[in-house]
Amino acid sequence: MHIRLINPNTTASMTEKIGAAGARVAAAGTRISATNPEAGPVSIESHFDEAISAVGVLEEIRRGDMEGVDAYVIACFGDPGLLAARERTAAPVIGIAEAAFHLATLISTRFSVVTTLERTCIIAEHLLQSYGFAHHCRKVRAAEIPVLDLEDDGACALDRIIAECRRAKAEDGIGAIVLGCGGMADLTDEIREAVGLPIVEGVTAAVKLAESLVSLRLGTSKHGDLAFPRPKPFTGRFAYLGN
Repeated sequence: MHIRLINPNTTASMTEKIGAAGARVAAAGTRISATNPEAGPVSIESHFDEAISAVGVLEEIRRGDMEGVDAYVIACFGDPGLLAARERTAAPVIGIAEAAFHLATLISTRFSVVTTLERTCIIAEHLLQSYGFAHHCRKVRAAEIPVLDLEDDGACALDRIIAECRRAKAEDGIGAIVLGCGGMADLTDEIREAVGLPIVEGVTAAVKLAESLVSLRLGTSKHGDLAFPRPKPFTGRFAYLGN
């Protein structure tokens, strides 16, 4: 099977990291490829960034379907464009926040999320409510790290994430921690060893869920609101997306 990891931002080094993390946990016989849009934000740290990046996600879904991709992972913790992506394809599409929340509830009755910036905590809280996991999450915490610091100043960023995870362990009454950024995909083992709790990272969680869905021959339902969009023309620079 072929699983496509879509990094919704345009930072190629992060895309490479995300692809490597997925490949490390993939089963024998699973092909992992990682892509990012050609245009859009270099990092995603706001509602505005998410809205712009969603178009790039849909372009990558369109391209992947032409290549015969079996499943997709949207590798940004805001899960930008998730439902629209599911409308555009019959293949499974999994957001890394949704995947991480699901797996965290299977190993602990309570978890906390450690993410990048304080302003993105609200986005994670909205997702917890939307997905029905709010009552499992004790707190969404920020290490106050700009996303690109994970690329440019990795050692300092790791120290700050570990410190925040340790505070979560000491203060939140939890059994697990969810890492709240796709750019943290390569840090799981170091954080787990330093903190002493199960650490759930969304890219790897989503890859394993995607493999399960493909193996079970479960694709995105095309009955109801996730049916393919009704054919209609698009105008201007989005004309190519019309049916």
